[in-house]
Amino acid sequence: MEDALRIDKWLWSVRLYKTRSLAAAACRGGKLKLNGDLAKPSKTLKAGDVVSFRSGPIMKTFRVTAFPTSRLSAKLVAGYCEDLTPPEEYEKLKIANEYEKPFFYTGKGRPTKRDRRKLDGMN
Repeated sequence: MEDALRIDKWLWSVRLYKTRSLAAAACRGGKLKLNGDLAKPSKTLKAGDVVSFRSGPIMKTFRVTAFPTSRLSAKLVAGYCEDLTPPEEYEKLKIANEYEKPFFYTGKGRPTKRDRRKLDGMN
């Protein structure tokens, strides 16, 4: 185990982002905060640092507890970070998921007769 790690590598290894390049892009885009300040992908994390970022409609916050040597399985993530996200944020997510997104035609060309019925809400 290491005592410090780049922020983009840590975010990827504890499965907060699907790829390391997505984690780095979030840092470069100013979407990620480390201890309240914007962080670049090369910023080094220490144990006890607080990382926060927006994930959909909620703001997630995590405390760094340890540094893995490689990407972890989902079961082991809890040993390397502590979720500090307030319950109110998860309530926002629950409310957002209650409202189903409207159907939009994503195919190519003209919609078929069946797709047109779905668009018009006739089922």
